[in-house]
Amino acid sequence: MITEQDCLARDAADPLAAQRARFALPDGVIYLDGNSLGARPKAALQRAQEVLVAEWGDGLIRSWNTAGWYDLPIRLGSMLAPLIGAEGDEVAVTDSTSVNLFKVLAAALKMQESQPQRRLIVTERDNFPSDIYMAEGLLGWLERGYQLHLLDTWSDLPALLAGDSGAQVAVVMLTHVNYRTGRMLDMQTTTAQIHAAGALAIWDLAHSAGAVEVDLNGANADFAVGCTYKYLNGGPGAPAFIWVPARHHAQFSQPLTGWWTHRQPFAMQPAYAPAAGIRRALCGTQPVLSLALVECGLAMFGEVSMAALRAKSLALSSLFIELLAQHCARHPLELITPRAHAERGSQVTVMHPHGYAVMQALIARGVIGDYREPDGMRFGFTPLYTSYQDVWQAVMVLKDILDNQAYDVHAERSAVT
Repeated sequence: MITEQDCLARDAADPLAAQRARFALPDGVIYLDGNSLGARPKAALQRAQEVLVAEWGDGLIRSWNTAGWYDLPIRLGSMLAPLIGAEGDEVAVTDSTSVNLFKVLAAALKMQESQPQRRLIVTERDNFPSDIYMAEGLLGWLERGYQLHLLDTWSDLPALLAGDSGAQVAVVMLTHVNYRTGRMLDMQTTTAQIHAAGALAIWDLAHSAGAVEVDLNGANADFAVGCTYKYLNGGPGAPAFIWVPARHHAQFSQPLTGWWTHRQPFAMQPAYAPAAGIRRALCGTQPVLSLALVECGLAMFGEVSMAALRAKSLALSSLFIELLAQHCARHPLELITPRAHAERGSQVTVMHPHGYAVMQALIARGVIGDYREPDGMRFGFTPLYTSYQDVWQAVMVLKDILDNQAYDVHAERSAVT
């Protein structure tokens, strides 16, 4: 039987416990939604003021040079690179995850042009919807007869690749950790299966970067994208990242050839000449204030190891699962997140027939998770600031709400759930 004292003892022994003080967490709130929007690093306020007052206010346009604004996407990419198993010159922080996915999907299809029989883009039906939408949008503009193939489950992929259709697959795009279930795929094995069929592998790391250990180069992946506003704590709508391995730099081209991707953007030449390396993955003028705040989140990861973060993440989510079984077993809760550590990201999703209403009741009582259709209550565990006592208290509040049916089944849906 796990007690609150056990949780307090774990916090006392936690080597990452001191990191919590670096975040602006409201009093009376247990924040378990870092898998959707990370908490604010305290340093972000001072950094925003520096950019607004000194760099923009005093430096004005000179700050593109004097404050290093021009190189921010590349410099931040080099900071992020170790978290995803990339080299420093392979990552840029820029644009949104959806826009970056459009770029790498277009690049991958371009690389497969010499094999005209490869006209299938494969993903799973339960992939994050925006990824599917971007693929649909791109295919609607292409002249060749490409088709989007949606797998009913990711486990159908090996059979598809090994069958007659395998020779028709150009690209497989998958999310490393599923946004709905928290299920994590074996990147290395899956990428090897994709390559064996002659296809290219694109990985979405939105729910992985900063939460689980990722080794893109070790897995021999082809492209990757992800966001910085979840576990990397870059701020709402913060610029995303794009990864192109050095081995693909010479072949890499993408259709959003804005002036920031030009070899000499300020030469103002009428003809396009692509920049070398990862700069080719940029597009237009960069959002300096947002980029500057991303650095505040990334800076913390230089002081902790991903192995330590992963160990605590698994300990927190395992504790949550154990406490649910201990205190809420009589309620109609269904765990859809894998129990196996190798198959789980840093969130736990539990289904309940009135999941939305229960989540709204939790939020009203200061336990903030979120909801995803159908019936899914998501709880994210961010090792930098989530404590073991947070997990205990969250389950106690959930137990009380369920025991007393203290939720409104007619709760009005908000625009963002």
